[in-house]
Amino acid sequence: MEYLLAVAEERHFTRAAAVAGISQSGLSSAIRSLEEELGTALFDRTTRRVELTAAGVALLPYARDMLAHAAGARDAVVKASREVTGSLSIGAEQCLGFVDVVALLERFHRRHPRVETRFTQTGSQELISMVRSGDVDVAFVASARHLGSLPHRTLGQESLVLLAPNDHPIAARSQVPWSEMEGQDFIDFAPTWGVRALNDDLLSAHGIHRQIRCTVNDVHTLLDLVTRGLGIAIVPRHIAAKPQAAQLRTIALPDDIGPTWKVSVVSPSWDRIGGPSAHLLELVTDASPA
Repeated sequence: MEYLLAVAEERHFTRAAAVAGISQSGLSSAIRSLEEELGTALFDRTTRRVELTAAGVALLPYARDMLAHAAGARDAVVKASREVTGSLSIGAEQCLGFVDVVALLERFHRRHPRVETRFTQTGSQELISMVRSGDVDVAFVASARHLGSLPHRTLGQESLVLLAPNDHPIAARSQVPWSEMEGQDFIDFAPTWGVRALNDDLLSAHGIHRQIRCTVNDVHTLLDLVTRGLGIAIVPRHIAAKPQAAQLRTIALPDDIGPTWKVSVVSPSWDRIGGPSAHLLELVTDASPA
């Protein structure tokens, strides 16, 4: 059921496999086995897109219910057998893709209702500083900068793509060379965001001097500004798959892009036993790729 939901949400077997933490062949085999067991196709597959069949659409709410009941059963057992108290401060950058922080907070609260939780949403570089100062116990970040010796684990990584309005001169290309980005107006995130630092380093390494017309602290605002023609943007691939980006053109970057966008969970408590942060990290480990 987890694999079914991953493919349904990503509409792409390779991306779904990355989200589910399994090889693409393993994911495809599991979906085929499910289809054989049910006696019908759950997905229509083309070279460009994967869509649910009518049978797949019918199964989807039951799949979500099954997973919710399974998680609820595990949480009830934990709540009855392990009472945890204290406080926990959590931080995250927005729209990380590889972890649903809000759902994680909900599940943690359901398991450990006596823990006082605080949540901060800001840029990755600021969150790393807050972990170092002790103001945040666990942070979900998209930056390798300044991590140093801080204990962290990678939750997933993916490529960057270029987003442009359909009427933009570069929109007709399947891949855009670095030279054509010179002098373009860009929409980008605030300097503390992980992808902003990655974009700055990437374009600087290729000698590109770009104009940042708008700086934002919200993914949906960035997509809205690009849609309205105020500039182009370089974003992680999962952001380009959002419904709000449906009117935009997704363009591949040159093959020599180098480092990918990486999401990690950072905490000094990885090797500690007990305590609220350790119990949150236990949930993260259960939900993340091995």
